[in-house]
Amino acid sequence: MSTKVPQNSSDQEIDIFQLSRSINSFFDRVNRSVFRAIQFFIRNWIVVLVLVVLGAALGFYLDSNKKSYNNQVVVTPNFESVDYLYAKVDLIQSKIAAGDIDFLNHVFGTSGRNLIKKIEVKPVPDVYKFIEDKEQNFELIKLMAEVGEVKKVLEDNVTSKNYTYHTISFVSNGTVSEKDVVEPLLKYLNNSAYFNSIQKIGYKNLEREIAQNDTIIAQIDQVLNGLSSTAKNSSKNEKLVYYSENLQLNDIIKTKQKLVTEQGKNRFRLISFDKTIKEINATLNINESKTVNGHFKIWLPLFFIFLFVLVSMFKKFYRRQLAISKANQL
Repeated sequence: MSTKVPQNSSDQEIDIFQLSRSINSFFDRVNRSVFRAIQFFIRNWIVVLVLVVLGAALGFYLDSNKKSYNNQVVVTPNFESVDYLYAKVDLIQSKIAAGDIDFLNHVFGTSGRNLIKKIEVKPVPDVYKFIEDKEQNFELIKLMAEVGEVKKVLEDNVTSKNYTYHTISFVSNGTVSEKDVVEPLLKYLNNSAYFNSIQKIGYKNLEREIAQNDTIIAQIDQVLNGLSSTAKNSSKNEKLVYYSENLQLNDIIKTKQKLVTEQGKNRFRLISFDKTIKEINATLNINESKTVNGHFKIWLPLFFIFLFVLVSMFKKFYRRQLAISKANQL
C-alpha cells in the first residue's frame, strides 16, 4: 500500500513569498503609472489649460447654435387609412436617411426640407375608445386579462393601429412653423386619389345617415305625440287596454335614445371626415435634451485632452523605438 508524500513546507513558503512579491510588484507599477501621469500633467499644465479653455469655448458655441427640437402632430386616420399613414411616414423617414433632396423638396419645399432629421408615427393608446361600442374588442380584452397579457395586447402592432389617434413625431434642427412643415406634411399625406374618392363618398354617406336619422327621430316623435294624445283622450280602462296592446312602446323609446346618441357621435365624426388624415393638434419646437446635445462644453475639453495624451504617448513610443533602432545599428 503506497503512502502520499506530504508537500514540503518550505516549497509552500516560497510560493506564498513569490505571490506576495508579485502583488507588491503590481501595486508598485500602478503607483509609478499614476505618478508619471501626474508628472505629465504638471509638466504640460499650460497646454492642458489652453485645451480646456479652447474646448469649453468651442463647446459653448456649438451648444448655443446646434439645437434639436421635438415636434408632435396628433392626427386621426379616417376610412381605414391607418396602414397608409404608417407607410407614408416610413417612406419619408427612409428618404431623410438617404438624403433624397428632390423628394424632400417635393414634400416640404425649399424652406422645410432641411429642417427635419427624423420622423415616425406611433399610436396614442386609448383602451376606452378601443372597446367603446365594440363588443368583440371588449371580449378580447377580458380574455387576455385572464391570462395576464392585457398590456401585450394593447401594445401589439395590430391592436394599436385600431386606436383613434396617432402621433406623428419629428425631430428638427431648428424651430419650425405649421406653414413650413405641418401643412406641407398633411397635404402630402392627404394626396391620394384612392382615399380622396373614399373621403368624398364617406362624407356624403355620413351626411345622408345624419339626415335619415333626423327623419326617423322626427317620425318617432310624431308616434309618441300621437300616443300621448290618445292616452289623454281615453278613459282609465281604455288606457290599460291600449298600453297592453302596445308593448313595443318601450322599444320605440329605446330606439330614439340610441339614435340621438348616434347622431351626436356622427356630428363629431363629420368634423374630421373632411380629410383622410385629419390633424387634431400640433405641438411644435419642444427643446430636446440628450446626453451629448447641450453638453459639448463638457465633452470637447475632455476630447482635446485625450487627443493630446494620445499624441504625446505616440511621440514617446516613436522616440524610444528610434533610439533602440539607432543603438542596434552601432
